Amino acid sequence: MGSQEQKNLVLAIALSVAILFAFTLLNPPPPAPESSETSQTETRGATGVEGVEVPAPDIPGAPATAPEVDLRDRTAILENTARVAITTPRLKGSISLDGGRLDDLILTGYRETLAPSSPQIELLQPQGTADAYFATFGWVAGQPGLSVPTPETRWEAAGAQLAPDQPVTLSWDNGAGLRFERILEVDQNYLFTITQRIVNTTGGAVAMKPFGAISRRGTPETLGFYILHEGPLGVLEGELKELDYDDDLKEEAQNGRTTLKYGQSTGGWLGITDKYWLVALIPDTDQPFEGRFLYTGATGFDKYQADFEREALTVPAGGEVAVTSHLFAGAKVVELIDNYEQQLGIDKFDRAVDFGWFYFLTKPLFSLLHWFYIQLGNFGLAILALTVVIKLAFFPLANKSYRSMAKMRALQPEMVKMRERFGEDRQRLNQEMMELYKREKVNPMAGCLPIL
Repeated sequence: MGSQEQKNLVLAIALSVAILFAFTLLNPPPPAPESSETSQTETRGATGVEGVEVPAPDIPGAPATAPEVDLRDRTAILENTARVAITTPRLKGSISLDGGRLDDLILTGYRETLAPSSPQIELLQPQGTADAYFATFGWVAGQPGLSVPTPETRWEAAGAQLAPDQPVTLSWDNGAGLRFERILEVDQNYLFTITQRIVNTTGGAVAMKPFGAISRRGTPETLGFYILHEGPLGVLEGELKELDYDDDLKEEAQNGRTTLKYGQSTGGWLGITDKYWLVALIPDTDQPFEGRFLYTGATGFDKYQADFEREALTVPAGGEVAVTSHLFAGAKVVELIDNYEQQLGIDKFDRAVDFGWFYFLTKPLFSLLHWFYIQLGNFGLAILALTVVIKLAFFPLANKSYRSMAKMRALQPEMVKMRERFGEDRQRLNQEMMELYKREKVNPMAGCLPIL
């Protein structure tokens, strides 16, 4: 490689680094909202999430600060709890009738390792296990004296199995004129639809706030790649929020607790993601809600929670109200997530897959690579095909660069003479070289374009 080509290469690398720094400066990541600590707390009896002590009752269940309970084996808990089975082409598990929680979910199409005998991925885990991970929905009483379902409430189930086109209805009567129903549906993939209904026969109107929550015990192992987000995330207030377990939650904790609350959002979502898996709450995309991320480590173990709460709804005397939410729990299959985004109108749901800073480039390239894989049935061939397409797309630019470099090589003898003639006068040498470039119509920067 000639000296001029080496200079071009060094210059191209320097320009590339400069562009990256400029992009970072012009597009800084949004700052995490300030953590807030609510000093006034009370134990949520009838309106909270299991084992949870929370701030004022206008907020759905927060992470547990109560003493740790005795941990039990997953199998023992499942065998000793009344449950409704979940069976789909991609999922199996069960719903706990105690609290009506979605807390047992296995991804049948994925295993912990490549070995065929490796255990299947256990995504959700019941309350009481060391790595409990579950989703729950409910109501916060909008006025005092109303009895609503608690995490210990035993629901009655109409149906023994939840499957596609086979919904299950859970019901509970508070004995004081309010009947609560929870209709659960699931599709062929990873989307649950939860409809909560209240029938009011009290003779007077009542106010209720619907909420949903995802709770996770323990800090999972993460890869720690700066280009891959693992942890709480969501689209709130129209923006993607990505929180790190350590930097954004643990380090911001006051008295062992972090509460990040966001203003009203419409069409957004929130949850917790791993490298390959996602559990996300999707409130009604037409109605506003408030979202929160929480952390507590005050009891000697870490617990994280993502939850939302909607405005109070009035249930008229002799009437009823119903609200619908969705829960995504499964593998982050790009095509599925894109379809859900379009079908349900979920704002930026595709951002659940981390395509990095250059999303506008990486996602189209991924989509093209995936299309080649479907057509050819082999990722090696798909990568080769994608490489050919990129080479063809940049051929005009590369060809221009190669021609420019060929002209530069042809000018090397003349440039050597100039250096010998004006070697001590750098300014005159540069002037003469620029005149030579102009006369021969050569652009010395053209060789950098393909690298950029």
